[in-house]
Amino acid sequence: MQRVEIYTTRTCPFCVTAKRLLDGKNVSYEETDVGGDPAVRQAMMARANGRRSVPQIFIGDTHVGGCDELQALDRSGKLDTLLAG
Repeated sequence: MQRVEIYTTRTCPFCVTAKRLLDGKNVSYEETDVGGDPAVRQAMMARANGRRSVPQIFIGDTHVGGCDELQALDRSGKLDTLLAG
């Protein structure tokens, strides 16, 4: 199973949706809240090619993107393959 990282904020409904999808697949993930620390958000943006929005999701070395991209991967059947590595 690949390492999954998700950058979130507490009030983001898209973050909740993305985590719910991962939870439904019994995927453990490391969550980093970028809401209270500008330095942590800057680090996320550096990894996410400048994207400021949350969530930003990484599976292994792959930058998935946000909630919409995660859901699209799941609908296409590619998410499980990516998670398996």
